[in-house]
Amino acid sequence: MTTEEAILSNQDEEARSTITDSALEEGELEEGEIEGGDSASVGAGLEPALHPLEHSWTLWFDNPSAKSKSAAWGSSIRPIYTFSTVEDFWGLFNNINNPSKLAVGADLHCFKNKIEPKWEDPICANGGKWTINCSRLKSDQLWLYTLLAMIGEQFEYGDEICGAVLSVRGKQERVAIWTKNASNEAAQISIGRQWKEIVDYKEQIGFLVHEDAKLEKQPKNRYSV
Repeated sequence: MTTEEAILSNQDEEARSTITDSALEEGELEEGEIEGGDSASVGAGLEPALHPLEHSWTLWFDNPSAKSKSAAWGSSIRPIYTFSTVEDFWGLFNNINNPSKLAVGADLHCFKNKIEPKWEDPICANGGKWTINCSRLKSDQLWLYTLLAMIGEQFEYGDEICGAVLSVRGKQERVAIWTKNASNEAAQISIGRQWKEIVDYKEQIGFLVHEDAKLEKQPKNRYSV
């Protein structure tokens, strides 16, 4: 089984389910159960094959209760876990809250390892972001499908992607994909179009350049698809 197949084989089931305390994959035995054999033949040192990802990824969390109006932006963001295999991803995802269960003001960031989810990071500095707004009811699936496409290298210009951000706000939630080079129009347009197809989003979305967002109160989208 390839890495992409390993990721997608869990996609439909996980998108419909709620987060539980168990990270067991479909078909695994519950703890203490033995299938068709004696206990001596179980756990004989054989480890399941792992499916490495193209990149290692780090999940960051911005806790709303830790945010301060006087503190610098991003000072409350903390790295939670770094994963580099399909199995590690599902082990993490199955043991954290769905976006719809997070407190208003919370942010989740899933970025390639060594890239910080901040404008100031050298790799992010010249980039921008595509953003999709959605209701809380739809945020769980949108976030999951975005992550699966990203870590599964489904984007033609995957090397341009820094990571994805989920922002929980009062009336709606936002999911954004951050990219490296805003001036690479072909890459940005391709990423935006592919993302819409992957998550089956029909409305127009816009690409905002980080530098414009820093300099202008109401920046305009550089690209739209």
